Amino acid sequence: MTTDNVRPDLSRQLLTGIGFLLVVAAIALLGSLASTSNVDGWYATVEKVPWTPPNWLFAPAWGILYFFIAITGWLIWRAGWRQHTKNAARKTLTIYTIQLVLNGLWTPVFFAFYPVIGFPAWWIAMAVITALIVTVIALVVSAWKWSRMSTLLMLPYVLWLIFASTLNAGVIALN
Repeated sequence: MTTDNVRPDLSRQLLTGIGFLLVVAAIALLGSLASTSNVDGWYATVEKVPWTPPNWLFAPAWGILYFFIAITGWLIWRAGWRQHTKNAARKTLTIYTIQLVLNGLWTPVFFAFYPVIGFPAWWIAMAVITALIVTVIALVVSAWKWSRMSTLLMLPYVLWLIFASTLNAGVIALN
């Protein structure tokens, strides 16, 4: 057995897992800062589709999804880890990183840009969430090779994003 296929030591796994959690938590915090004042502001006054959930549901739903996102990144990193060389899953981790960036963009674009640029913010947000859905689907496909569990953890995220895109589209169509 070569040393390239052994798992990283437990402390490295733990520190990396904490790193993934912190990065994802930072994205969640930035999204929260961008949306908090606007949810009770302009967003409360716009027309929404009938299937829009109550505002209180978004935080727990996203909390679970963000936890899954962090665990997914860690699982892929761990599966691709190789001693003395670059991570073998770096292509999949690149897709993972792109989805993190897109995820981090959507909330500020949709909520915080609307008071600044108006209606175009919702269209830009729609483009962002569409790109995010495509990227997460690519992540699901790419992650399958590295971790079946990470693929399963991403499925609720894909479904939620598709649902959220209908909310975004509904705001555009109704307003």
